[in-house]
Amino acid sequence: MLRRLSQDWESKYGHPIVLVETFVERARFAGTSYKAANWIRLGATTGRSRQDRSHTVAVPVKDVYLYPLRRRFRQELCQ
Repeated sequence: MLRRLSQDWESKYGHPIVLVETFVERARFAGTSYKAANWIRLGATTGRSRQDRSHTVAVPVKDVYLYPLRRRFRQELCQ
């Protein structure tokens, strides 16, 4: 799926993607599949929703994983 993702995205939206992200709820899952597939663990969320303007809604803390689709993804993101 990841091999086709950028091409499919570009055919639909007119531009490629170079990096994929996903979130794994750390209280329920260890992220083993992502680690085995060479995804990069970036860190953890703060446990609040982006919709929570008043800082009152608590959501589960999630680990953030990234997977670069191109070798030079850093340079392409900084252009």
